[in-house]
Amino acid sequence: MTVPPHTNEPACDQNCSTCASAQPHSAPSGLPPKAKIDVRHVILVLSGKGGVGKSTVAVNLASVLAGHGRKVGLLDLDFHGPNIPKMLGIENQRPAVLKNSIEPVRVTGNLAVMSMAFLLPDTSSPVVWRGPMKMTAIRQFLAEVNWGALDYLVVDLPPGTGDEALTIAQLAPNVRGAVIVTTPQDVAVMDATKAVKFIEKLDLPVLGIIENMSGMVCPHCKGTVDVFGEGGGKKAAEDLGVPFLGAIPLDPELVRAGDAGRPFILRHTGSPTYKATDSAMQLLVAHIESKNS
Repeated sequence: MTVPPHTNEPACDQNCSTCASAQPHSAPSGLPPKAKIDVRHVILVLSGKGGVGKSTVAVNLASVLAGHGRKVGLLDLDFHGPNIPKMLGIENQRPAVLKNSIEPVRVTGNLAVMSMAFLLPDTSSPVVWRGPMKMTAIRQFLAEVNWGALDYLVVDLPPGTGDEALTIAQLAPNVRGAVIVTTPQDVAVMDATKAVKFIEKLDLPVLGIIENMSGMVCPHCKGTVDVFGEGGGKKAAEDLGVPFLGAIPLDPELVRAGDAGRPFILRHTGSPTYKATDSAMQLLVAHIESKNS
């Protein structure tokens, strides 16, 4: 849709110097200032479509970083489907308000979380917001939450390429780039490709693509069943010239860990899914810290 230029608007019939049509239009003032938050690295986690395991990747990434001694914040910006607290077993917590700041909910001494889910009356309450309200909330979640000094802020974004991703890219300092999560099938890869191009339009690097739910190991015969196909994420990374961080199998234990509020990466060492998840996270961290040491 093309917005008609201002000069095509009907002229004002009244001699009124205060009429909006008589006022000069000021030029855009540029991007908003960065929020004041002490963080070394901000990582965006997003996907082109829902249902690909983006929040699971964000939780496991934050858990790996915190488990290796980094000070980590996990910011859940999926306002309409805030699932991070459930996946960490803290859905019944509420952030404290001290003086003029909000205290994030702490999972461990190294991992703090902020989510819209903490502020809702109950888990079934919908968030019915337009863009400007989301922008205000994002600024508050950055600047008015007492994160302390962070090594990493992992941001879980809603599916797609809308307001939340644009706003956090503008407001957060030290955004190192984005991790794109997809499943192998063509529909998901097509949307992941859009997410990659979106991030590039923001002049941010794509830190890598993760192919999630990439085959399922049968618990009986130990063979692999390609439920959603195979190789789509890897091929997309090759075609787009961005890093491929790895393929994570579909694993019932991964699902159960999320529902139980216990990050998979901390409790299931030795399984193929653990090894694939840990490898993807280590590649990502090594890439970020080598580029920004």
